[in-house]
Amino acid sequence: MYTSAVFNHIYGRFMLHTLSQLRSGELAGISQLKLSENLNTFPLEILTLADSLEILDLSNNALSSLPDELAQLTKLKIIFASQNQFEHLPEVLGQLPNLEMVGFKSNQIKQVAEHSLPAQLRWLILTDNLIETLPNSLGERPRLQKLALAGNQLTHLPQTLAQAHNLELVRISANKLTECPEQLLNLPNLAWFAFAGNPFTAVEPTTHSESYTKVKSVPELSSTSYTLENVLGQGASGVISKAHWNSPQSQFPEDIAVKVFKGEITSDGYPQDELQACLQVGYHPNLVESLAQVNEDNYLALIMTLIPENYQNLGLPPCFNSCTRDTFSQGFRLPITLISNIVSQMQDVFAHLHKNQVCHGDLYAHNTLFDSQGNIIFGDFGAATSYQMLTPAQQEKVKNIESKALNHFIDDLLSICAEQDKTTKAFDTLKAHISA
Repeated sequence: MYTSAVFNHIYGRFMLHTLSQLRSGELAGISQLKLSENLNTFPLEILTLADSLEILDLSNNALSSLPDELAQLTKLKIIFASQNQFEHLPEVLGQLPNLEMVGFKSNQIKQVAEHSLPAQLRWLILTDNLIETLPNSLGERPRLQKLALAGNQLTHLPQTLAQAHNLELVRISANKLTECPEQLLNLPNLAWFAFAGNPFTAVEPTTHSESYTKVKSVPELSSTSYTLENVLGQGASGVISKAHWNSPQSQFPEDIAVKVFKGEITSDGYPQDELQACLQVGYHPNLVESLAQVNEDNYLALIMTLIPENYQNLGLPPCFNSCTRDTFSQGFRLPITLISNIVSQMQDVFAHLHKNQVCHGDLYAHNTLFDSQGNIIFGDFGAATSYQMLTPAQQEKVKNIESKALNHFIDDLLSICAEQDKTTKAFDTLKAHISA
């Protein structure tokens, strides 16, 4: 979709501070601190904020350890330390009584100690590290809702995750898992699941599926066939720009957008898996249509139809408090007629995805655009997984997982229903559907 990534949405709200401000006492009493000054040691002056600090962002530094004194920050709820040089998850984190969110993306973490996970953990981000195993304590954190582990070296997951009954979103793409983790498939609240790019998802010549889904064939073009214009948006996996053809293309529409994928791995997995899923899904009137692909050395791109300007975002990404659930602009309301129309289209999209054996993994309002008539366009396949290689029983479980995301989508829309429409039959019908 032509929108910012979830984490960009979160990080963008933080003001960048300086070490000199901290040392001068200028930041006394603040609840949020963000420092990025190529730090290689933890500034102990941060401890002077122990009475107020709730969010600490030390991303984009050169840190490799945290001091035991960090345990003095008893009010700390959130810590980010992405893009640093940690080789293990600091055990001191497990001593913080109110810590709920831990983000150590893109380090060199190899070890996660049994006692490094705080008791109140809700949201763990360890994307793009070198982790081979995880401790059993991960499944013993009853509040855990969100788990981002894409881009590691995991060969298995703790069996204790079977008791993580509040877990709602999991990213395990781009690892080395040889078997589908059954302990996740049976979780009662799992709704958003990304698992592409593992050995167990490789398509074998013989498959458990009786009707193997073939990937849609689209032309392969050169990157010189178009010129990128203004950026329309960017997410975890790439940058989407408006573009124009450098010469007339009779078989394609004149107005196009191009998604240029970032690097070898993203927050959700491998770009190649996203491209595979997009093409496997094929055409649907409510999906962004794939027209062609570009596959050159160090350059992977997808050429798509350009979404008309009269479409706008239906929702906003989750916030810290909502964790897994979408948010909406303050005061944003929709009539039940529009909500019913949107839901009907999304239900049809859901059926189309799973008919083609693709789990979207990110079925959210913030990945949906709509116009004034309630027509929708759904996109962002960064977390999508082709699942035709799974057994029929596993495929059914994957579909059931995503059906929970669809129910949450409906529930979120009902939360922004116009007040006068909450007593209508249409409202009751949708409410009954998600309660069934």
